[in-house]
Amino acid sequence: MASDRSPDSECDIARILQTKSETKAFYNKIAKVYDLLAEHSEQPMREIAMKMLASEPGERLLKIGFGTDHILVGLTQAVGPTGKVSGIDLSGNMLAQARELLERENLANRVTLVCGDAADLPYPPDSFDGIFMCFTLELFDTPEIPRVLAQCKRVLRPGGRIVVAAVSKRAEQGFVIRAFEWTHRHFPNLLDCRPIYACRAIETAGFLIEDSLVEFMWVPVEIVRARKPSQ
Repeated sequence: MASDRSPDSECDIARILQTKSETKAFYNKIAKVYDLLAEHSEQPMREIAMKMLASEPGERLLKIGFGTDHILVGLTQAVGPTGKVSGIDLSGNMLAQARELLERENLANRVTLVCGDAADLPYPPDSFDGIFMCFTLELFDTPEIPRVLAQCKRVLRPGGRIVVAAVSKRAEQGFVIRAFEWTHRHFPNLLDCRPIYACRAIETAGFLIEDSLVEFMWVPVEIVRARKPSQ
């Protein structure tokens, strides 16, 4: 496991500069072309994270930030007809795109999608066996990340697991990351996320880390699996 930096390292995480209304409007605008913009680069990371989640038949899963989203198809197929998949996303247009895909795959009746904010999940405690979040946690402002993870912990059953993939600051900070953060600071409407310390945030939220690795697309990506304590 790659080591995190010092406990004070959170202070060097860039802040989110757009409001949630601006973020929602942005994703509504790009929903129909999102696959062209991101699917090719992000898909290998999603596949690694999917394997780490290791979904099983009959499970209840939650996908946070489902986007267009081909992962919903894989999750629904993995849990089978006795399982259930739920999804939450801020963008109504993303929801429409995801629903169209699920209908084409004849899976729409096994997935429940809602528009909403992961900082206030609309589910009862202990609702899910697993949560999957890919390129979403880094969209939340730094003070809000603990709230999102606390909500995830609340809706997971004891012993339930969470898998997060996020653009990471754990790797050595080279030119690409510096350029990424500079672009985010100066053009947040073009690059609305920034690198974070995902593993540290998840552990601080009270989860038990089971696996953590850093992979690379054009930026380093941290992929973490953790569990809610059984007691």
